[in-house]
Amino acid sequence: MPVDPSLIPFFNPHGVVIIGASHDPSKLGYGLANNLIRSNYQGVVHFVNIKGGELLGQPIYTNVLEVPNPVDLAAVLIPAPFIADALRQCGQRGIQAAIIGSGGFREIGAEGAKLEEEILEVAQQYRIRLIGPNCIGLLDTHLPIDTTFLPPPGPTPGDVAFISHSGAICAAVIDWARGQGYGLSRLVSLGNQADVNETDMLAPIADDPYTRVLALYLEGIKDGRRFIEQARQVVREKPIIALKVGRFEGGQRAVASHTGALAGQESAYDAAFRRAGVLRAETSEEMFDQARALAWCPPTEGRRVAVITNAGGPGVTAADALESLGLELAEFSGATNAALAGILPPAASLHNPVDMLASATPDQFAESLRIVLDDPGVDNAMIIFPTPPMFTAGAVAKAIIPVIHSAVKPVVVAVMGERLIQEAVEHLRAARIPEYRFAERAAAALAALVKRGELLEYAQAEPVTPVQTLKVSETFRVSDVDSILDAYGIPTAKMELAQSADEAVNFANQVGMPVVLKVASPEISHKSDVGGVLLNLGDEAAIRTGYKEILESARSASPRAEIQGVHVQRMIPSGQEVIIGAVQDPQFGAQMMFGSGGTEVEGLKDIAFGLAPLTMLEAERMLESTWAGRKLKGFRNLPPADRDAVLDVLFRLAQLAADHPEIAEIEINPLRVLPKSQGAVAVDVRIQVAN
Repeated sequence: MPVDPSLIPFFNPHGVVIIGASHDPSKLGYGLANNLIRSNYQGVVHFVNIKGGELLGQPIYTNVLEVPNPVDLAAVLIPAPFIADALRQCGQRGIQAAIIGSGGFREIGAEGAKLEEEILEVAQQYRIRLIGPNCIGLLDTHLPIDTTFLPPPGPTPGDVAFISHSGAICAAVIDWARGQGYGLSRLVSLGNQADVNETDMLAPIADDPYTRVLALYLEGIKDGRRFIEQARQVVREKPIIALKVGRFEGGQRAVASHTGALAGQESAYDAAFRRAGVLRAETSEEMFDQARALAWCPPTEGRRVAVITNAGGPGVTAADALESLGLELAEFSGATNAALAGILPPAASLHNPVDMLASATPDQFAESLRIVLDDPGVDNAMIIFPTPPMFTAGAVAKAIIPVIHSAVKPVVVAVMGERLIQEAVEHLRAARIPEYRFAERAAAALAALVKRGELLEYAQAEPVTPVQTLKVSETFRVSDVDSILDAYGIPTAKMELAQSADEAVNFANQVGMPVVLKVASPEISHKSDVGGVLLNLGDEAAIRTGYKEILESARSASPRAEIQGVHVQRMIPSGQEVIIGAVQDPQFGAQMMFGSGGTEVEGLKDIAFGLAPLTMLEAERMLESTWAGRKLKGFRNLPPADRDAVLDVLFRLAQLAADHPEIAEIEINPLRVLPKSQGAVAVDVRIQVAN
């Protein structure tokens, strides 16, 4: 995908100037200068400090204007109040990319926020792109370049790129990755993101030929829709794994509808990552476990896994873990079982998981793996071994490595233990084979490979928009609900507001009996809870009596509520009931909800979310991941309902919500789904317009 030319100097500068380089080894400015020199950066390095002098064998200039060519990137580490002037000098000097590592900006409060606004204004005036402030910088292990001030040694060259909102996490990841035996390709600490943000970084990081996987540590996303579009393009070539933190802060907004109450920020992130094809990790460890597998393994063709071990317990553990993650144990062919029987002892278990017994030799490990990988019913393989009693773990590792390298199917290894397995671990890491201490982590890595394939389909799917974009009522008054839905082709059970028993009878004669009566009050959300709903009223006497009963019950239960009268609605035939709603998310736009409707919605929480407008894949997933959606096909004595009509309403309501962001929330509860081929009707609809 195309890379913004203004970002190129960050990753391929001809010359770098460090503003704030220090003679004092205890200062960050010294660490930054030292790291840049030690990184073996092949461009020109310049130092600036108002005190002048010499550092690491090079002159220190007193201001940026003195710095000779070439220079197109500035790394700034001076006190926050002086940075705006330094950026002006950079602009005058023609430098159009700067990394501001200094703190003292928005993160400290209002005074710092003003300084941040000032430096952004200067940057925009001179067309300088900024990373930071309050960041640790960036590095590229292959160029190479290191503009961080972290203590050495830096990361080893590798193929996993890391983009982070947290500088401290970057420092920990570099050290941890070294200990885990894998390297990084690029690392970017974004800090306060006054200018450059996580979305801006996706294309230039993905453009790096050494990067095979992008890992993201996110505390939020600045422009959700743009992130989705950029990520969708990147993941077609390279996987993205995101760890989104702050999942439980802020909770849910206090709103009147079920949709708003049940939707939350994290459900929007889930839907957004799925639409973008981005894997979502639950923990930091999981993110990098998955990254190694995605970087080092070939793509998988399915979810069938062969497990080979020299102990029964780990095999059962693996089977449980795989099933819990939606994977399955492969069923071996007769030829595979016969081939295994020819090389293993009679007491060995030849069925998946294969237990070769504690006496298994390195050659038996290798040959068993080769046999199961040749089985067309196997998509992936996992090898598990604590140290064999009669052989070293290192010997097993050396035996299986050639088989894994020649395989076209993914293989992960669980080497159980610590001290006795170090030789095996070193061999596997040097061979770029993902290894884990326990079967559960290995299973999760395989699940990520499978999920990657599924998410590619989501990222490539296009939204379904069954209606030409319309301009409907701008007021969105409650009385306009039927016309709004009608404009988008959503069938409704039209309601009329009666303010007397006579009007209720008159309207009932117009819409046709039997009818439903519902209390009309903007302050009563759960009408049935206050006796505000009466069903199947088939004559005038029942309607008059019902009108009086509803008003009395509602006033008794909610004496302070404004009651406008009673809604009269044609009684819809019985059918299954679902809820369909949409709520505007500030980051990602309209978020759709589907699930069990009627009075069950909050109790069951049988719900699924997606982003509007919906794709066919996402709509199908929402139905299949809920009991409400699955039972539309029929269940026991429950006949099939009109599932196609539900999908149609989902697509139309999603387009309505996407076309009109002024609709803060819209909810159909229930959508009455009639028997197959007979349609679905929106029985009760609520719209809330943004202020």
